[in-house]
Amino acid sequence: MKKLLDCQKGDKVVVIKLNAANELKQRLISFGVMKEADLEVLELAPRKKTIEVKVGKMRLALRAEEAELIEVEDL
Repeated sequence: MKKLLDCQKGDKVVVIKLNAANELKQRLISFGVMKEADLEVLELAPRKKTIEVKVGKMRLALRAEEAELIEVEDL
């Protein structure tokens, strides 16, 4: 399964599963990152330390450790 961290700039993906612990999972859901949500990868920091994604009209920066916990599929 593809992880959000594996995506490249410009990729459009749909969230398949969140493998995060409860607290982080609730925080991601509050930002709109949930199962079946569409994401667009906007930017990748050098060495992929952070990844900026667009969820609806919101932009969100995730740490690499967080992005690794999000399973996605190409749109």
